Amino acid sequence: MAILRAKEIRGMSDKELDKQLKDLRNDLLKQHAISATGGAPENPGRIRELRRTIARILTIKQEKKQKEMKR
Repeated sequence: MAILRAKEIRGMSDKELDKQLKDLRNDLLKQHAISATGGAPENPGRIRELRRTIARILTIKQEKKQKEMKR
């Protein structure tokens, strides 16, 4: 799964964001499991990338929510 940029995330619907968030969290869980069992991850920067992408999605979801509340 590629890195999602803010522009791409803003173009997604709420259902797409929820699905993407669920997939990323599952992937992060798998990466943590590999790391915890002593295995070498294929891409060491992947965990950081996943955490940042999850944070981007949550931030943009919150922005959308606040924007709707102002209306």
